[in-house]
Amino acid sequence: MTYQVLARKWRPKAFDQLVGQPHVVTALANALDTGRLHHAYLFTGTRGVGKTTLARILAKSINCETGVSSRPCGKCSACTEIDSGRFVDMLEVDAATNTKVDEMRELLDTAQYMPVSGRYKVYIIDEVHMLSRHAFNSMLKTLEEPPEHVKFILATTDPQRLPVTVLSRCLQFNLKSLSPQALAGHLKHVLDAEGIPFEEPALALLARAAAGSVRDSLSLADQAIAFGAGKVTAAQVADMLGAVGGDLVWPLLERIAAADGAGALAEAERISERGLSCDQALQDIAAILHRVALVQHGARLESDDQDSARISALAGQLDAGRVQVMYQVAVLGRRDLQLAPDEIAGFGMAVMRMLSFGTASSAQPMGARGTPAAAPVRVEAGPAASTLREPEPAPIAPSPAPAPAPAFGGDWTEFVERQNLSGMAGLLARYGEMESFEGNHLRLVLPEAHRMYAEKSYQDKLKAALVPQFGAGFRLTVRVGETNGRSVAAVRGVEAQKRLDGAAAALESDPFVRDLVEGMGAQVVPSSIRPAGEKDSEATENRRGKP
Repeated sequence: MTYQVLARKWRPKAFDQLVGQPHVVTALANALDTGRLHHAYLFTGTRGVGKTTLARILAKSINCETGVSSRPCGKCSACTEIDSGRFVDMLEVDAATNTKVDEMRELLDTAQYMPVSGRYKVYIIDEVHMLSRHAFNSMLKTLEEPPEHVKFILATTDPQRLPVTVLSRCLQFNLKSLSPQALAGHLKHVLDAEGIPFEEPALALLARAAAGSVRDSLSLADQAIAFGAGKVTAAQVADMLGAVGGDLVWPLLERIAAADGAGALAEAERISERGLSCDQALQDIAAILHRVALVQHGARLESDDQDSARISALAGQLDAGRVQVMYQVAVLGRRDLQLAPDEIAGFGMAVMRMLSFGTASSAQPMGARGTPAAAPVRVEAGPAASTLREPEPAPIAPSPAPAPAPAFGGDWTEFVERQNLSGMAGLLARYGEMESFEGNHLRLVLPEAHRMYAEKSYQDKLKAALVPQFGAGFRLTVRVGETNGRSVAAVRGVEAQKRLDGAAAALESDPFVRDLVEGMGAQVVPSSIRPAGEKDSEATENRRGKP
């Protein structure tokens, strides 16, 4: 007898056999049992989650000889012929190979004829997004008002490419990708029924590799059975998939957490020497760090989780912020692999980047709930025995005394110019006018035209720039009000205007210029006048009142 692959052999034939789509099954079952049938259905979702399978079960439910219900008998001629793909009133079309408008018109021309043996004529159009624009237009009218005996079931992995005119005529159901846990449970059920020995970690590897697709998980299981000569083991599945496996990823992460650079690089070299996927290694590292972060923020691990002890230990050893940085390095490292000189070099740089963002002395380790971890106990080995000593407390350095406030003689303009401030701090310092300075408390006033510089972000920047000068007790207050023109910007603006007026007066008194104006009707453009030795950009800035 010809062997039938698991994906076909275990294809669901009833709603209760469908895995992981209860929201769709419940809605369709209730509609069938109450007789509320729509004329067009649209099933969307990634590959291998049951779109076409659901369409066939729906076709059986409405054509079963026992009547329309959510529980077709599966034994009548209609049910058996639909299962085998020989039902004359069910037309299953692959839109990827029938994209032209003429092909769609030929298909729809048969819709006017009554069913031959069934209750309804069912059109299943798979990958409907592949149809051309003209083909969509040709089916719109039939899709909106089909004959009573016709039901349309459309399936697609890319609903965004469907015209809204088609979407509005269909009852849409989105099939979800299955979680690795659900896929592993389904694989366990299938392999148990098939009598194939397996290891639980192997099923977890297959489920992760399937990326939410039931069909892919069963196809990979078939491949694993062949690879393992009739049994499914974790080591063989890891070799088959090119997966790294916990025996390599965990030692690498533990070396990184301990800031053991030489050990971490040695573990990374072990991964590369075995010819395993560096991209998969970074993906596994990111997955573990995600679980560590969950534990640090209060999540509980499953009781049957094999890595629960290691995850809890890592959560207590690493600072929560460092976990976030390492996760980001792993995620971005996958993206940068194709830009690296080679994959191994890119992987090694990602490992070294994780090491560089956290060393043993950079941050105090945090406990699993965000509390500081206990200090390690130092072990000293003697000739005859080992003794345990409590760590000696580190000497507490005296806090530095606040620096004395510099006396700038009340000349705020001269003080700001001497500090050479830039950015947001420089803008607030130059446009702000000193109101008072008492008790290490500086008060500035801003004109209404420059109110935006009174925002907290500007104040924080200026305060941070002046604390080294005035000491830790320095305070800054900024308000908006009337000024007296004693800010740096105002003083520089007045000086610039004086230089500009002097240049204009000198130009007007120049004999050559006067001859041109009086004798030839020339005109002096005021905006083109520049004081001697001043650049255009500086003059323009001064005219605008900017420092």
